[in-house]
Parts: sequence; structure tokens; C-alpha cells
Amino acid sequence: MITDAQRKTLEFIQRYIDQHDYAPTFPEIALGIGIRSQGTAHRYVKALIDEGHLVNIPGRRRGLQLADQQQNYSLPLLGKIAAGHPIEAIPDQDEINLADFFMGPGRFALKVQGDSMVEAGILDGDIAIIRQQNHASDGDIVVALIDNEEATLKTLKRTPMGQIKLIPANSEMQAMVFDAERVQIQGILVGSMRRY
Repeated sequence: MITDAQRKTLEFIQRYIDQHDYAPTFPEIALGIGIRSQGTAHRYVKALIDEGHLVNIPGRRRGLQLADQQQNYSLPLLGKIAAGHPIEAIPDQDEINLADFFMGPGRFALKVQGDSMVEAGILDGDIAIIRQQNHASDGDIVVALIDNEEATLKTLKRTPMGQIKLIPANSEMQAMVFDAERVQIQGILVGSMRRY
């Protein structure tokens, strides 16, 4: 059983997630339920976690999730579809777990701007899913930070001279070459998403 104050907190968090697609912070929860104390809001949230109504993802500022949102990140996998020659439509029934593709430790998302990676199937407006790491192999699509100022999504290649070449997947654009100390690898691409 939860108290009226805890129920009010849970209802606020549900509404907030519905409106914003992410969880509120403790200051936002306190403001949303009309109290001043973030500590009290924290106690309400902890009680809701203990009762199984909420789940907290460690290491995230907005890591609260509703327990019923946690249960299944799967879609039915019904078979194959031709994108070339038509194939026979044979019903199949399986599942594909989206969490295996997009969730996990050190993962983050970036919204793609520009058309430098279109030939790799990454379009302007897509969401790139990145695994955070500071190393990559030649041929990996990486998030590279140049001169601690600008980040770009490109294919990595090391030159025989020890430089870093960042190669776009767009035949109308030129590769960029930098001394290795100017480039920091922030992560590698593990997937992308697009909404139609």
C-alpha cells in the first residue's frame, strides 16, 4: 500500500513522462506535487521504488521509469520482407528485443544533423545510438571530438603517418585529416533510429 502523497507523486511522474518522454528530476517532482523539500520527494520516490511502482536506472539524472514500462522492449518479428526481388511471404513468429540493440551501459543517443553519412544509411534527423568508449578500430563509425570543440559522426581510418582520417559516407564530401592529438573518440555507432 502507498500513501496519498506517494500516489500523488506517482501520478505526477506518470503525467510528466507522458508529456515529455523522459522522467522528472527531484526538484521537478517536488515542484510538481507542491512541496519545497527535495528530500521528501526523494523519500516518496524511494518508497515507490521499494513497492515496485518505479524503477531507477543507476547513473542517469532522469533514470526513473514506470515499472510497467520496464517489462518488455520487444516487438514481434514476423518474418522477412523483400527490399529487392519479392520473396514468398511465409508467416514466422519470433521476437526481437529492442533493448539488445539500443539499451545498455554507456549508451547514449545523438540527433543527426546534415547529410555526410547518407550513403551509410544515416540521414538528417535520424537518432544515432552510440556506445561510449574512447577507442575505435579502422572502419568504425565514430563520434569524434575535434580540438575539444566540435563533434562529428564519421568513419575512422588511421593513416600511415599516424594521423586520423574522418571519412564521410557521402561521395560529394571530402575526408578530413587531423593530427591524432586533435581528435578524441567519444564513442562508436551501434545503431540508428528513424521515425516516419
